[in-house]
Amino acid sequence: MDILNTWINSINDILWSYILIIMLLGCAVWFTFKTRFVQFRMIKEMIKLLGDSAGKSKNGEKHISSFQAFAVSLASRVGTGNLAGVATAIAVGGPGAVFWMWIIALLGASSAFVESTLAQLYKRKGKDSFIGGPAYYMERGLGLRWMGVLFAVLISITFGFAFNSVQSNTICAAWEGAFGFDHRILGGILTVLTILIIFGGIQRIAKVSSVIVPVMALGYVALALGIVVFNITELPAVIKLIVSSAFGWEQAIGGTVGAALMQGIKRGLFSNEAGMGSAPNVAATAQVSHPVKQGLIQTLGVFTDTLIICTCTAFIILFSGAPLDGSVNGVQLTQQALTNEIGSIGSIFVAVAILLFAFSSIIGNYYYGEANIRFITRKRSILLIYRLLVGGMVMFGALASLDLAWSLADITMGTMTICNLIAISLLSRQAFLLLKDYVVQKRKGIKSPVFDKNSIPELKDKAECW
Repeated sequence: MDILNTWINSINDILWSYILIIMLLGCAVWFTFKTRFVQFRMIKEMIKLLGDSAGKSKNGEKHISSFQAFAVSLASRVGTGNLAGVATAIAVGGPGAVFWMWIIALLGASSAFVESTLAQLYKRKGKDSFIGGPAYYMERGLGLRWMGVLFAVLISITFGFAFNSVQSNTICAAWEGAFGFDHRILGGILTVLTILIIFGGIQRIAKVSSVIVPVMALGYVALALGIVVFNITELPAVIKLIVSSAFGWEQAIGGTVGAALMQGIKRGLFSNEAGMGSAPNVAATAQVSHPVKQGLIQTLGVFTDTLIICTCTAFIILFSGAPLDGSVNGVQLTQQALTNEIGSIGSIFVAVAILLFAFSSIIGNYYYGEANIRFITRKRSILLIYRLLVGGMVMFGALASLDLAWSLADITMGTMTICNLIAISLLSRQAFLLLKDYVVQKRKGIKSPVFDKNSIPELKDKAECW
């Protein structure tokens, strides 16, 4: 096992130290300039669109509403990365890692816009809802089915297996710390619940996520804001610590600036998924009048995840005085920090929160895998096997070590992200054209722009559902 961990860590160092950081930041900066800072200048429109779509979901409708698609993608984003991932980033990379999490979210939001807009453009009609995602725009947009199949395999392994093992591992660690629960018993319960829900398909997943996500996110943010207000006099010092640790001379001499940068980007990507190619799978299922609408809503999801929820966790840890020397790591660091702030109830609160956060991620993650298994093959027997394997990986995660679970997730996450970034870079011009069309309609006074594929000849033959 030690040899396996060493081998996996060596691959991770090469992957994350050079290739991914350059690609992620490069694409994010390029998309930000080409869209004229869409993630900042259109934030008011994002909030308006989310509010409008939240009221349009009707019982019995077959198509997934824009808000439900946002909820499913946020269910996957808001999970272990927000409580355990942030804690790990701070423990390994220091407080400066938080700064780089902010940067990758602010810039990477443009990547989220491009990939989700493309997913809407290339979506197809499924049995119960639209279907789509990176595999589809790789096949239809680039004409490279082999690339689509490769991505489909990578995301099915990453989300259905690696990420779900991390989620169940964190749930079990939190409940062991708070209640002394046996990993095997809780792992078995999680496995059964997962299988029951995922056999209901995207409709059941969307309904569960649209209820759990708003409640859990608002509850956690409310508690964190209460702690910030209680420690308001320390807030300037904490922000100064974060920024100075990201750039300070002391950190540069000690070599920890690189660790902060790597951990911030790595854990930030795990949490907000911007550019990874995951959120587009559910963004494609939404019924909207223009592809840009869902692109904007998914951009808002990146901000919600990292700038609000991850920041809440970071502030709780840094206010608490919890040890940052690596002696306590992962979700147990968050538990200790919250216990220091509000007493023993803090550990229990984190255990309950991580159960809701991470379990909603498990079912959201599964859908990403299902959508891509369906891209590869329509055989029901293959999908059935995949569902059972996902349940098995939930159980595996409950019993595996924390380091092994995270390391495997990092490798599979990195490889699928590289594949997706190449595709959206090559297809990005199409997203820029769609954004221009949307903005032109808004300037003409059209409150709810509608995409007509005949208005953009270059996209006429690509938009099957428009």
